[in-house]
Amino acid sequence: MNPSTSNRPAAQQTGFRIPRQRMTERLRDHYGISDRRVLDAMLELPRHHFVPEALQGRAYGDHALPIAANQTISQPYIVARMSELLELSKESRVLEIGAGSGYQTAVLARLAGQVYAIERIADLARDAQARIRSLNIHNATVKCFDGTLGWSAHAPYDGILVAAGGPEVPEPLRAQLKVGGRLVIPVGETRESQRLVRVVRTEEGFQQEEHGPCVFVPLIGRYGWAQD
Repeated sequence: MNPSTSNRPAAQQTGFRIPRQRMTERLRDHYGISDRRVLDAMLELPRHHFVPEALQGRAYGDHALPIAANQTISQPYIVARMSELLELSKESRVLEIGAGSGYQTAVLARLAGQVYAIERIADLARDAQARIRSLNIHNATVKCFDGTLGWSAHAPYDGILVAAGGPEVPEPLRAQLKVGGRLVIPVGETRESQRLVRVVRTEEGFQQEEHGPCVFVPLIGRYGWAQD
């Protein structure tokens, strides 16, 4: 995205109200998203602010879109479903891996008390932080780092969301999850397809649930896939 576009004041990014409303109605009526706070957050946030200018007219469609550095902004349903599975409150502390353009980060910031987001590509991390700040969101911080290592300084987390597909759940992320916390991540044996998994930490260990097939960009890092 052109940096001059990404840093425009929020007042200039408030269009597309009707497409945004249709998007949230589809999430509720077609996909069965029932968490009112998730739906409200996605109704309020200007998703078009997080995609390249040439694609803003498609920002509220039922699909993922390309962003810079061969990455993607997830399909609205996936954003909503992963957010819903975290079961967040305004007191929650959340770790996000794979901030991308910052849209999922912004959604989480509306749902939680504090969001710590990691993006391995420096230009994306910098632009995501700028977009979030331009929308007057001040409870989310984005840094450039290997997300598979987590962010131990702020652990333990009530929720961890991983927006990239790995071969398994990275062990550092399990370790940084609070008892009672939830970790949502795409996991698959290949880079091309995954299944959405939720890991819940209990006093006895970890419980794992599956929530259907999905497709994400690869999770690159020490506990993910190797860099090509």
